[in-house]
Amino acid sequence: MNKIIAAVVVIGAFAGGLYFGTSQNSAPVITNSSEGASYGGGFDKANQAATVKKSAVAKRTVAGETHVVNDGDKIMDAVKKAKPGDTIQIMPGTYHETVYIDKDDIRITGVIKEGKYATLDGQRKLNDAILYSGNNIVIENMRITKYKGNGIMGQAGNNFEIRNNIIVDTGVYGIFPQLGQNGIVEYNVISGIEDAAIYVGMSDNIHVAHNDVFDSVAGIEIENSRHAIVENNYVHNNTGGILAFITPGLPIKTTFDVIIRNNFIDNNNHKNFAAPGSTVAGIPAGTGILIMAADDVIVEDNIISNNKTAGILITDHDNAPNTTIDPESDPAPDRVMILNNIMLNNGYDTIDEAKALLLTEFKQGNPDILRVGVSRDSCIINRHRYVTVGVNNWKECTFTNTNAIDSYILDEPVPPRDIDPSERGKVVYMGICAGCHTYTGRMIGPPVQIIQALYMDNPQGIADYIEAPTKKRDDYPEMPPQNYLDAETRLAAAKYMLGRKN
Repeated sequence: MNKIIAAVVVIGAFAGGLYFGTSQNSAPVITNSSEGASYGGGFDKANQAATVKKSAVAKRTVAGETHVVNDGDKIMDAVKKAKPGDTIQIMPGTYHETVYIDKDDIRITGVIKEGKYATLDGQRKLNDAILYSGNNIVIENMRITKYKGNGIMGQAGNNFEIRNNIIVDTGVYGIFPQLGQNGIVEYNVISGIEDAAIYVGMSDNIHVAHNDVFDSVAGIEIENSRHAIVENNYVHNNTGGILAFITPGLPIKTTFDVIIRNNFIDNNNHKNFAAPGSTVAGIPAGTGILIMAADDVIVEDNIISNNKTAGILITDHDNAPNTTIDPESDPAPDRVMILNNIMLNNGYDTIDEAKALLLTEFKQGNPDILRVGVSRDSCIINRHRYVTVGVNNWKECTFTNTNAIDSYILDEPVPPRDIDPSERGKVVYMGICAGCHTYTGRMIGPPVQIIQALYMDNPQGIADYIEAPTKKRDDYPEMPPQNYLDAETRLAAAKYMLGRKN
């Protein structure tokens, strides 16, 4: 938040005039959120109909066989044998391997017996537990721990269900669907993650519900994604609770149509232990909800409590730390809509920059809602309940709830991606590489611009590094090998990366 201070003078000039021009004794506008109009925006049902009830999305196409994996067997042996429609049941035991699923309609089901789980243990040596690029994938009832990269990562797979898993200490991300559409992440318990416990990247039509996420840098992050609902989660003791982001420099340039509702967001004051210089390393400890540059975000019926910096923090790219400017991304969080929420004891030990912003509006107290930078056409109800900065000029919302929107999950599964051979490099870049590399800024790995400068006309050099990376920089985490990709695919991704211009 070190850049936030740059906006103080401008905001102060604006806020001072607003303060003296408004009666301080006028009666507040009290809005009953159980009455009134429901939100009418969001997903365009004219193009693809959204269901009115949440349901399974990875619908079976054929009735398959069940493969049983016993303790001492290899899960990957069963994956290699499996055909679309098959289920792989993993019996309680400890398995030390990376599971890669490149087939459609496969179900990975851990068998829980007398409290004992099927456990994937990376022993702090392996990078990833489960990677899937197939469609209609289900992963459930697994315990995953001690991996260096990711617990469960989706790589351009649609119609996924990730549920009932326990994920502890898996490095960068716990659950990470990347470039997917139509997916459910629910009833998972995730902790000890150095970036995001649940990170939805460049995806559409997503439902994240009933998860318990804690002891991580970011609890739940919706990044460069659209049509997402985050509800009924317990998000606690992270650095930042729930985030809706646009990260500059990624191939997909927008985040919009995100509903954050009915969550318990409590005590997110954990020390930030993200990789230095990364986007999430700039999150101030004590942030309940962070909205950065995302549009059409609704915050409704959450209990937001005991977050020491602020309950809700809203910023544009210009005032956010560790971000670069992407000329193809709008840096402003427009049409943020704050409905009924309960806020308790937030901002009790806030940062100096927030205190300075409070002074620009001649306010004292602990900030519940803090907005810095540009935010157009935003609205709020019951603003008198909270200590706020930067929302005095926000209008009253014309609706009071989102009751009309139950889910953005689609009625029918999304067809598998039809990948033309000429598009292979692009899909791999977007589905895998962009999870850690933006074009200009630092995310997890170095920016693409630096990689281009290092390798220039040497795509084979990148392809070889993808297969067997070695740690070259102390200030970046070790890159996981992508040796499950064939040589032709690695080279195609390398060529596409060298040709990127943003």
